[in-house]
Amino acid sequence: MSNYFEILCGVAALLIAVYYYATSTFDFWKNRGVVGPRPLPYIGNIKEILFARKSLADYTREIYIAYKNEPMVGLYSRRSPVLLLRDPKLIKNVLITDFPNFTGRGTIINEKVEPLSANLFFLEEERWRPLRNHLSPMFSSGKLREMFHLIVECSQYLEKYLEENVGRTGIIECQALAAKYTTDVIGSCAFGIERSALENENSEFHKISREVFAVNLRNFLQQKLKEFVPMLYNLLALLPPQNFVLAFMKLVSETMKYRRENNIARPDFMKLLMDLQKNPDKLQNIEFTDTMLTAQLGIFFAAGFVAPSMAISNALYELALNQDVQDKLREEIEEFCGKNNGELKFDDIKKMKYLDKVFKEPSFSRTRKTETSSTWRGKDAYPLEIRKDALTHV
Repeated sequence: MSNYFEILCGVAALLIAVYYYATSTFDFWKNRGVVGPRPLPYIGNIKEILFARKSLADYTREIYIAYKNEPMVGLYSRRSPVLLLRDPKLIKNVLITDFPNFTGRGTIINEKVEPLSANLFFLEEERWRPLRNHLSPMFSSGKLREMFHLIVECSQYLEKYLEENVGRTGIIECQALAAKYTTDVIGSCAFGIERSALENENSEFHKISREVFAVNLRNFLQQKLKEFVPMLYNLLALLPPQNFVLAFMKLVSETMKYRRENNIARPDFMKLLMDLQKNPDKLQNIEFTDTMLTAQLGIFFAAGFVAPSMAISNALYELALNQDVQDKLREEIEEFCGKNNGELKFDDIKKMKYLDKVFKEPSFSRTRKTETSSTWRGKDAYPLEIRKDALTHV
């Protein structure tokens, strides 16, 4: 009997130790007078995110609204304290005044598991700061001006593509169209690949663009292991990278090799990175390998085709619902193009005030009705809304 009692005491002591370890940090925000929801042992406040019941964005929004009278909210990601700022002054301090103290992303980087993770979005401060100092000027208005004719060429081909396909099918899915167009723009401006997505849906570049944000079991497990079981995440280095990663790395490698062998120079993002690679002293002796160069192109590609394609498809949707807005926008564009024999100029874009309003106005809303339509838009639809008075008076 005494042996059973000792075993029971041992199990109880172990459970108490585990519980203490799982909750030992949960007084962190309380001791500092910061309010927040009650955390669960080991899981903290991320249960809904852990089990994929809510996205991080939706959960953050709920917390932001629930604590509307607080300047900040104390949360826990497992055992780690996390602070959600609501006060604009505090946010400004973090992003500007005290930014040198907040350069870390708080994410794990294992380049053997994810070769494209060593990009500007995830890098630690030692590599991030010198790289950012040299990449930021690449997105200046001057650099955009140099690439503008590449964007115009893609737009001209888009116009031709629409004329051919609308006449044949009568229906065009605008979201897919916008994704193809932005993929071509990124392909041209960053890689020197011309019109692969619109011209050929089965092109390697278009396949990569479809798989970047694809939802599959490996992506899901990889992300969850990174967040919650880093040791198991690191073991994924034993597996080969995903197919789209290998395809992307091969594409960049072959493009760089072809340019070097044929002495080709285009005013695009790849050339800027290749020039930077030739001058390692500018990066404070950071080893700017081909893989790291590819990672910068990868984040540029991922960010460059998704957000613009959503903005374009949202704008097209609202313009279809608001014919008067569409007509007024077309008149403005034709007016400026008419001044230059039908050509679109870089400087004219900034002068098109109504075009600027149209792109800034559409915003996501969970309301099922809009001023332009009282009908339901589908069970899972998040309709958009253009307020005509705002377009007129903003």
